[in-house]
Amino acid sequence: MNFLRFVVMAAMSVSLCVLPAQAAETLRISSTIGPVDAGMLPLLADTFSKKTGIEITMEKAGTGKTLKKAESGSFDLVMVHARKLEDAFCAAGFGIDRRDVMYNDFVILGPKNDPAGVKGMKKVTEAVAKIAAAKVHFVSRADRSGTNVKEMEIWEAAGIQPSGDWYEKWEGGSKGNKATTLYVNEKQAYTLMDRATWLTLKDKVSVVPLMEADPLMLNLIAIIRVNPEKFPAIHKDEALQFADWLVGDEAQILIRDFGKDKYGQPLFFPNSDQWNAKNKK
Repeated sequence: MNFLRFVVMAAMSVSLCVLPAQAAETLRISSTIGPVDAGMLPLLADTFSKKTGIEITMEKAGTGKTLKKAESGSFDLVMVHARKLEDAFCAAGFGIDRRDVMYNDFVILGPKNDPAGVKGMKKVTEAVAKIAAAKVHFVSRADRSGTNVKEMEIWEAAGIQPSGDWYEKWEGGSKGNKATTLYVNEKQAYTLMDRATWLTLKDKVSVVPLMEADPLMLNLIAIIRVNPEKFPAIHKDEALQFADWLVGDEAQILIRDFGKDKYGQPLFFPNSDQWNAKNKK
C-alpha cells in the first residue's frame, strides 16, 4: 500500500513538472487605424504592459469595422473615433463605459496650387461646397471609418450629397489614412484627413493642409469596454485597469508629449475628464 501511494505521488509530481507555466492574461484591443499607425497606441500599450505584466494585443481597422469585430466578443476594448457609431454600439448592449482619451483634428488636404481655392477658409462646410462647385478631384475613404463618418457629417452639414466623376469613393479606403494620403498625393486630389497622419507623412508627400481649425473638424478618440454581461469570458478586470490608466496622468502626459521632438508638435492631445478637470480645459 505504501509502495502504491509512493508511485501515485511520484506520478503526480512528474505531471506537475511538465505542466506549462500559466500564461499571463492578454488584453485584446480592436482599434481604429490612426493611433496604431502613428505609434501612439503601441507606446501606451507597451508602457502599461511593463507596469502591470498584462500583455496587450491589438488589431486595427476603420472604426466601423473595429466596432463590428468587437460585437463578436473577441475583444476586450475598442479605441474608436466616430461618436454616432460609438453610441449605437453601446445602445445595442455591446459596449459600456465610453471615455474620452485624446483628440486631434482633421484638415482638408490638397495640392499646393489649390485649384478649388479653399486655402485659408474658416468654415469647412463652405470649403467642401467650393470643392463640389469646382468639381475638382476629391477622394473619400468610403468605408465607414471614423474619418469617413466625419467626412459625411461635413457634407451633410453643407447640405451636399457628393456624386459625380470628381468624387471618388476609393476602393482602397479600408487600408487606412496613411494609404489614403499616399493615394491622394499620387492623384493630387483633395481629401479630409487627420493631422497626425499628414504630420507623419509630410516629408513624403506634396499635398498640404489647406483648410483647418473649424470646430466641426475635431477628432475625438475614445476607449469603450466591451460589455462583460454580454460576453462573460472577456478580460473585464484587465480592461477596466487599462481604461482607468489611460485616463490618468501618466498616460495623458505620454499623449501630450508624443511626437513633439520628431514633428515639432504633438500628434494628439490629452482629453480625459480627469485631465481636463485638473488642467481647467
